Amino acid sequence: MKSVILLSAGLDSTVAFKHVYDRCSELLALTFDYGQRAATNELEHVTMICREFDVLHEVIELPWIRNFGGALTDASALPELAEHELDGAASVDSARRVWVPARNLLFLSIAAGYAEDRGYELITVGFDAEEAATFPDNTCEFVERFNRALEYGTLTPPTIDAPLIDLDKAGIVRLGMAIDAPLALSWSCYESGDLPCGVCESCLRRARAFAEAGVADPGLGI
Repeated sequence: MKSVILLSAGLDSTVAFKHVYDRCSELLALTFDYGQRAATNELEHVTMICREFDVLHEVIELPWIRNFGGALTDASALPELAEHELDGAASVDSARRVWVPARNLLFLSIAAGYAEDRGYELITVGFDAEEAATFPDNTCEFVERFNRALEYGTLTPPTIDAPLIDLDKAGIVRLGMAIDAPLALSWSCYESGDLPCGVCESCLRRARAFAEAGVADPGLGI
């Protein structure tokens, strides 16, 4: 089995990467630079992961996406939540502010082109149940319907595989530890910098996940 993996070096995609790495004979990691705040760190950490596992890696530049706006790609302030707000109405508003229009549709369409061209059967993604609560393009329904679209949009359709789709982030940490995923090389923060900011929603969700899993976050030492 051969797979394309969408790899941003975030917690979810890093665990999905190791999951599919252990099962596939050939793997191609795709990373997208669309002008996001964390692009520098994401690319650095993905490069480290792919070197560690000797996996082919390609960077796709989509600079025009930054024209869509949103807190991940423009100068507007990132939303900040308290930990107790991560599962409430405030998280829905936060998701709207960091939403990048049609991002996953675009990423998966590009990945489908790579998969069809190179004869890869799978496109692996790190979608999970916790993200699906506020992002519709992380849901089971999205995956099912995109797979259906691939039957019409490609001659040899690959299948979107979302191995974490039923897990929250604590469950993803537990799985990552069990399969020896390179969690120390992952980067979840919305910002780039020497260390994670510790206050953006992505950092808070990561911190909660490791706390609930009962393990120290190895990524904090990078």
